[in-house]
Amino acid sequence: MAVDSHYLAQKILQGFHCHYDRFQRLTRGARSRFLKRAWGAVVSASAERISFYDRQVKETSAAIQRAVGDEFDQALWLATRQRYQSLLKFHPQAELAETFYNSVFCRAFERRYFNNDFIFVETVLHSHIPISVQSQYRSYFPVKGGLQKVLPQIFLDSGLNGEFENFENDLEQLRDAFLQRSQETEIEPHDIRIDVLNAPFFRNKAAYLVGRIVTERYHYPFIVPILVNSHGKLYVDAFITNSNRMATIFGFARSYFMVETEAPSALVRFLKDLMPRKTLAELYASIGFHKQGKTEFYREFLHHLQRTDDQLVAAAGVKGMVMTVFTLASFPYVFKVIKDKLGATKAFTRQTVIDRYRMVKRHDRVGRMADTLEFADVAIPLKRISADLLDELTATVANSLQIEGDTLVIKQLFVERRLTPLNLYLEYANDDEIDAAMNDYGLALKEMMAANIFPGDMLLKNFGVTRHRRVVFYDYDEVRYLTDMSFRALPKSDGFMDAEVSAAPDDVFPEQLDQFAVPQQRFREVLLKHHPELKDPAYWRKVQQHIREGRLTDVFPYEQHLRFTRRF
Repeated sequence: MAVDSHYLAQKILQGFHCHYDRFQRLTRGARSRFLKRAWGAVVSASAERISFYDRQVKETSAAIQRAVGDEFDQALWLATRQRYQSLLKFHPQAELAETFYNSVFCRAFERRYFNNDFIFVETVLHSHIPISVQSQYRSYFPVKGGLQKVLPQIFLDSGLNGEFENFENDLEQLRDAFLQRSQETEIEPHDIRIDVLNAPFFRNKAAYLVGRIVTERYHYPFIVPILVNSHGKLYVDAFITNSNRMATIFGFARSYFMVETEAPSALVRFLKDLMPRKTLAELYASIGFHKQGKTEFYREFLHHLQRTDDQLVAAAGVKGMVMTVFTLASFPYVFKVIKDKLGATKAFTRQTVIDRYRMVKRHDRVGRMADTLEFADVAIPLKRISADLLDELTATVANSLQIEGDTLVIKQLFVERRLTPLNLYLEYANDDEIDAAMNDYGLALKEMMAANIFPGDMLLKNFGVTRHRRVVFYDYDEVRYLTDMSFRALPKSDGFMDAEVSAAPDDVFPEQLDQFAVPQQRFREVLLKHHPELKDPAYWRKVQQHIREGRLTDVFPYEQHLRFTRRF
């Protein structure tokens, strides 16, 4: 049948609405899963939600292709884009709907049409009246009744609808914590306003209330983590006010929150005010809209290229056997392309690498695994690629490249936050920094283990140090589920000669891990001072058993000393 631009625009928008409704239904269930302590369902829902988008794009693009056939009608698609744009004038998720349109179009048609005439390379929403940020939060005024009345109302309005373990104790510690950390020594109830986002944020085994305390001179951003005890009763665990600590909780190495919102752009603007160093890409991704995060990142990258003139170069550090990695000094990310030929010791395929990166995307990253953005057909001006890097790309990833005039097109690209490789960091660190970094490296291993992740290649070069001095894993080509591995003890020597070791592909000998992962004795001694159990096969098997029993280990995204004292 003949189709017009109105039909196509409506069909794509209908596909977006199907996606968003399904996304929100699963997100809405986070409250019930939390209160019921259904931790297995929490993990499953988080992984399932990530796949919603691609499934709906595939379904919608197939319907579009059936409707229009193989012939690309430029006039029809120019009109379709215009019609779709008009439908978004007062749409509460307009920016997400733009991205969905781009995804459907790019799946259905060739790359030569990927320009601003046919898709939304640049958003057109800047000319629209933005949705009010005030729609996303409630304001409370302690001048009316004091904090004793306002604080209980905040928790009541959160909709958690659970019984607290010792609510008076929680409120007392909240009041004390705020007064201790405020920059003003004398604050009366009539001096403040409290703004709290309408919906709690859920992740893993916690709910979080997010907001700010406003005085005449300062804004105090805050996060209040709420946990549930073994009897199903709630308790406040901490009061986080430092913007850097908040940024860590919303960090790129953590899984996405579940939070209900009909206006993501307004929610993100509120969060941006609390954490000004966070990019729009990071904030959209943090609340589960990872495809919008990709869109915002790509626009940010294009704008950065327009504003700068430095060239892409090979990334610092030891070159890997699986990925060719490059970066732009003025842009805080690295770009990774799978090599045409993997290193001789890598007994897996290109598809295995892709599958493992996507596996980490769906998994609980517990603050220890960097988020990865995967792109297809990325166009970069040749003039922005240094001669040395172009030679390296041509030699190692030629099958992933295509030159079109003055543009290099990379068929598949992974992007991660640029970190200081741990091995390089240790070269220049002082004794205290080495001690802290190696302790955190051990903690990173333990927290990944608790999340059922075995990193495989545990060399220091595969870990990085963030600006908050946290150690984060970022090389996923050998990552496996911990429960798939067999942790064995080394056979005992007879005293005359070493016993022969017979190892299957999934066998791991923890007694050797420190030597292979940390061959430098100085660093190894520091690691084992803090984490001697990492050499014990029984320790690794115990963690495996906990996972198989369905235990979800507590991994807190804030320091232990910030946690409140519980009084029963």
